[in-house]
Amino acid sequence: MKIEKAERPDPKPESKAETKAAAEALRKPGSRKGREHPIRGIPVSPGIAIGPVFDTTEEPTEAPRRSVPADRVEAEKQRLAEATALSRKQLGKLKTRLSVLPEEAQEELAPLLDAYVMMLGNSRLLRGARKRIESELLAAETAVGDEAEAIAALILAARDDDKPGLQRRAGEVREIARRLTRNLMATPFRSLKGMPEGAILVAEELTPADAALLDPTRIAGVATDEGGADGHTAIMLRALGIPAILGASGLSESAERGDLAVLDGAAGTIVLRPGDKALEKGRAAVAAFAKERAKLAKLRRLPAVTTDGEPVELQANLEIPAELPLIALSGAIGIGLLRTEFLFMNREDLPDEEAQLAAYTQVVEAMGGDPVTIRVLDWGGEKDMQALSEGVAPTHSGPNPALGLRGLRLLLKRPELLEAQFAAILRVAERGPVRILLPMVTNPSEVKAARDIYERVARRLRRKGTHLPEKLPDLGVMIETPGAALAADAIALEADFFAIGTNDLAMYTLAVDRAEAEVSHLYDPLHPAVLRLMQFATEAALRLRMPVSVCGEMAGNPKLVPLLLGLGIRCLSMNASAIPRVKQMVRALDIGDCARFARRVMEQSDPARIHELVQGFAPGADRG
Repeated sequence: MKIEKAERPDPKPESKAETKAAAEALRKPGSRKGREHPIRGIPVSPGIAIGPVFDTTEEPTEAPRRSVPADRVEAEKQRLAEATALSRKQLGKLKTRLSVLPEEAQEELAPLLDAYVMMLGNSRLLRGARKRIESELLAAETAVGDEAEAIAALILAARDDDKPGLQRRAGEVREIARRLTRNLMATPFRSLKGMPEGAILVAEELTPADAALLDPTRIAGVATDEGGADGHTAIMLRALGIPAILGASGLSESAERGDLAVLDGAAGTIVLRPGDKALEKGRAAVAAFAKERAKLAKLRRLPAVTTDGEPVELQANLEIPAELPLIALSGAIGIGLLRTEFLFMNREDLPDEEAQLAAYTQVVEAMGGDPVTIRVLDWGGEKDMQALSEGVAPTHSGPNPALGLRGLRLLLKRPELLEAQFAAILRVAERGPVRILLPMVTNPSEVKAARDIYERVARRLRRKGTHLPEKLPDLGVMIETPGAALAADAIALEADFFAIGTNDLAMYTLAVDRAEAEVSHLYDPLHPAVLRLMQFATEAALRLRMPVSVCGEMAGNPKLVPLLLGLGIRCLSMNASAIPRVKQMVRALDIGDCARFARRVMEQSDPARIHELVQGFAPGADRG
């Protein structure tokens, strides 16, 4: 039960009478009688929705595998060309739809549609599909599907700590393949016409293009069987402000059109056919959410300062420029981690200095003078670089890629990559404050080598007449391995600032890959060993009065803020959506309380006891 995409506007809007009639029809009892049925999914966009279910179905886009005789090869290639042209036309029409969406939703979807259009150009997907038609004698739709899955598999095979980013990129390839396949099979796109005002949309899956067709003034909420919190669809739904949950397994089979439902986008739940008690609870939650949203909205303009006057910098992590509108709405005072891997994905050639300059300029100018910390390419030998470009990664990734040639190690092996990034960042520094972050550092000599390249690039640019800031942007280090943390006092002598990446630090310290189901339960950033390494690195930086921040998932958890502040951290970088609640916590804390609390935590050797203390902390409770 997957959403159909409406590629053409309805010939005329529904009248109020038609809308009312449709809504009344939905509210009639469904044929499936049943008791209250709660279902849990993944919280994606906060808010409470109470309304009737509106479900849609669509014919599968999967085409049966089909071969063709040799004399049909040119005809199949022509079919593919025609489907490509039609797909481009459809995306063009969809872009015209953007003007009626909120500005932040426009800015989220426009770059994604541009990426789709690029994949309908001379991309690896289409080149590979044409090659499969020729060499394997496949029908166009079979060739497209095979090539898309091959590309997606290479992307997902990358052993990157940013799994959501990999899944997004694989999803982009699959989405274009679905669109091409639908057009090749002449399967019509259907609209959401007839969806009454105030309904909750239920579907198996929702694509970003589907989300663009939703009217946030008419739809109450969205719930799907599939999807996750970090995909483009989730970003779109948050930008539209529509309460939503994704990944609610079994939902579409349990729901029937007309069923009343209560959806909680923050808790990640939907209750089908709620009883009186659940309805009453839902209505109370609607009022409470409205009050909380108004309160958090006011926080956007308030400073992140503790009750005793200690300022705390709250910055945002940015993976793709499309997330900039969410950062603007969050009240962040800068970008603490700009991941540059997006520049290298879904392309056959390396982004040159000019291409990188354009991307960095977009981000720096959008931040309007707030600082931007740019992490250079964090790509490793474990990742199939064919998915990025030819000739970047080593041919063999080794038996244990996570411990191999990755991060700064790879860049020092291929200094031309580092030089291009340094040059682009130095040039954009004239447009706003920037800093540079080096990933996967384990010893001071690596920082020295990177700084030598950095200064050499700066001298070259100045000789060419490029105007650079008198003081070059700071060069910082990611602390994300036990070796870096334990050598932090020596590394601090070579670096300008530290950023503690708690995700990788916990992984390497505990020898746990969160993606491995059998050991994921052992992953614990509050393990005493992880906390002690964080404390050691923080104290090494503070002794030299050097800035130090936390940019892993710990930074975005309000319950962990007292501990981080107590350890001496004064800068936190997180997903934009987490900033309001983290700021709310900061403004309720006293630094003295946090310091005493951190001392109590660091005295513990039992992770369970540490979790108990963290969960039990209340502002003011440790004041003596």
